[in-house]
Amino acid sequence: MSETQPLAAGGPDDERIKEQGGFRKWLIRPELGGIVGVIAVFVFFGILAGDSGMFNAQGIMNWSQISAQFMIIAVGACMLMVAGEFDLSVGSMIGFAGISIAMFGVVWGLPMWLAIVITFAICLTIGAINGIIVVRTGLPSFIVTLAFLFILRGFTIFVPQTVESRTIIGGIEEAAEGDWLAALFNTDLAGWFFVWLADIGLVDTFTRGTREGEPVISGLPMLIVWAIVLVIAGHIILTRTKYGNWIFAAGGDAQAARYVGVPVDRVKISMFMTTAFCATVFACVQVFEFGSAAADRGILKEFEAIIAVVIGGALLTGGYGSVMGAALGALIFGVVQQGLFFADVESSLFRVFLGIILLFAVVLNTYIRRIITGER
Repeated sequence: MSETQPLAAGGPDDERIKEQGGFRKWLIRPELGGIVGVIAVFVFFGILAGDSGMFNAQGIMNWSQISAQFMIIAVGACMLMVAGEFDLSVGSMIGFAGISIAMFGVVWGLPMWLAIVITFAICLTIGAINGIIVVRTGLPSFIVTLAFLFILRGFTIFVPQTVESRTIIGGIEEAAEGDWLAALFNTDLAGWFFVWLADIGLVDTFTRGTREGEPVISGLPMLIVWAIVLVIAGHIILTRTKYGNWIFAAGGDAQAARYVGVPVDRVKISMFMTTAFCATVFACVQVFEFGSAAADRGILKEFEAIIAVVIGGALLTGGYGSVMGAALGALIFGVVQQGLFFADVESSLFRVFLGIILLFAVVLNTYIRRIITGER
């Protein structure tokens, strides 16, 4: 009679330290679906709209700005989903933050830097309230944040309508003139670089008007700078810090994480605040770019953020995902949205493309994960 001997911890058969081949490592990376999707849309629009200006300097800047918008909110949504929760109030938070800046800075005449600081404080507090209700009551974050979706949207319409009898507030550009904090959300950087690109013929110049001879791209918008900074910061936190391990642990098996000392509740609350922070950054960039705030801004952004994160390989069940993957998902959004315009395709088909890409990415991720884990 033979007996099965347990594997020695740390021995050559221990799966925790077993060497994995390079191909297998790539297959189990969460970014794989996003990488495949990015290649597919670039090839598709390269064939369909390659000679339309989509891939010249101005065209690249156009879809980069669209992608950057999605990236900013996808970073927060990704980290929260890795922690095992959702936030459906992101879109309403964008509209609420924009109106808040306009009310404090334009209607009530506070310095714009103070209006921005107050708005961030309010939005972070709302994010914390979302998280506290979820962890203290045990209610699904889907339900709690769905409630805040309507609460914030209602206040976003009610306050300006009651005070100013309107839901669109302008005058932000004038109120923010010379403000040091507003400049962090509304400045073009590295203008000299685009002047140089224009000199060597890689960027077109205006041929008439007051800006004749100047490059059509005046600099790198802060929208793109914020997106890059948040993606890099989110990636480093998730993959290079102890707090990142706590986020994965909280979303993977919360009870097991508590047993080993992970402050799961604190981690989840902080991720709700991170999502609120990203939504407020998006709102700041948007209101200073347009010079106005509107109560209907941000509608459906919560779903677009979640779709970008899922395309990027994150699991809806938590504990698995990548900020870089979410950024790739956001890049797909931007390329598809602008690609349809350059290809002269009906813009209403944008969401049809997104649905197809989302379905393809989820099926691919699920199929590959089953291959790796041996699930049926």
